[in-house]
Amino acid sequence: MRMRRILGLALAAATLAGMSAVGAVSAGAASSPNISRDDCTAAGGQIVSRPYAGYACALPDGTTQAIT
Repeated sequence: MRMRRILGLALAAATLAGMSAVGAVSAGAASSPNISRDDCTAAGGQIVSRPYAGYACALPDGTTQAIT
């Protein structure tokens, strides 16, 4: 009985650790890095204006990054 409790607690701790690691990776992937105007044009991107959000760089691969 004691062994089941210990294994259950270990499994719960591992599950929570896995969830927090996945959340941290997802949050990092969701935030896009900033790019300068010069780097944007050098990469073949176009500078576009976003309403209420300033300017962004639209890259040829379809992604957009905020301009610093």
